[in-house]
Amino acid sequence: MTVYEARRRCPHIILVEGNNTRYTDTCAELVAVYRCFTPLVEVYSVDEAFLELTGSLRLFGSAAAIARRIKQRVRKQFGLTCSAGIAPNKLLAKLASDLHKPDGLAEITPQAVPGFLDNLPVSKLCGIGKKVELKLATLGIHTCAELGRADSMLLRHHFGIIGEVLHRMGRGEDESPVVPLESAPEAKSIGHSMTFSSDIYQRDILDAYLLQLSEMVGRRVRREGFCGRTVSLTVRYADFTTFTKQHSRHHCIQESLDIFRAAQEILSSFRLQQAVRLLGVSLSNLSRDSGQIPLFPEQRRSQVITRAMDEVNSRFGDFSLTWGSLLKRYNHAGVISPAWRPEGSHKTNF
Repeated sequence: MTVYEARRRCPHIILVEGNNTRYTDTCAELVAVYRCFTPLVEVYSVDEAFLELTGSLRLFGSAAAIARRIKQRVRKQFGLTCSAGIAPNKLLAKLASDLHKPDGLAEITPQAVPGFLDNLPVSKLCGIGKKVELKLATLGIHTCAELGRADSMLLRHHFGIIGEVLHRMGRGEDESPVVPLESAPEAKSIGHSMTFSSDIYQRDILDAYLLQLSEMVGRRVRREGFCGRTVSLTVRYADFTTFTKQHSRHHCIQESLDIFRAAQEILSSFRLQQAVRLLGVSLSNLSRDSGQIPLFPEQRRSQVITRAMDEVNSRFGDFSLTWGSLLKRYNHAGVISPAWRPEGSHKTNF
């Protein structure tokens, strides 16, 4: 649940700040461990990954033997427990990994799939949330077996094209491959958001946070060699009402100040109805930076300054060198996005 909801339910709760840098660094080291057993490693989230082991069995033995070796190595190297699930596909492997947490090992063989899914609630399948579960219940579908036996046309009528996917999920079918990091598609957008410790009315304070977010976005965009045409601003009010507006430029941008000015322009285009709880800035409509030298002297000067700042911050840490108005910047630990990856455009420094 959200911190806001936790505090509402338990006013005297003691909150301990997470160490996101430690989490993400450990995830990157864990991926290195997985790659000792197979090059086909798909990072699913900061603490989950899929491994394709078919080509590794001849070298290391059975999938269960590999899973045990990984668990032993993770415990010895990091002092951590982990759960492993072995199955014919990603859907069932994720399901198996959840069976005996926090230090389990479970295997679902192809022959055991029908019996395993027979009385399993649909909510246990990854990708079926509360809304889908409730909608399925109105159709009399509560278990995976019932979902697999349901009329695919009925599911398509109620859920659109996703109905076909749900039908296959009910039968334990999943054809999605394990996609290693180096084969993952490029990002469609790059963004950051901040949830504030207290609601904010003051426009000058919001502008300071917009600049900080724009710098974080700009750094990642430039690091990965992108530029983009569309800047989006997300605002969440104190009552959790959330909306996003965007503005497209005539030319690609990657400079932090250009992103900031566009976000500031969007914020100025409407009157805030309440105090703000969250701000988010993203750049989309991405393309590869051509590396063209700017035509005008002031643009070249700005580019040189930006590159110098990036080099300093890459060496000594983000915001070691920054804009004067951010000297008292918001000390925000950041939220680890579900899209986070240990390398590439989805990598975020904390």
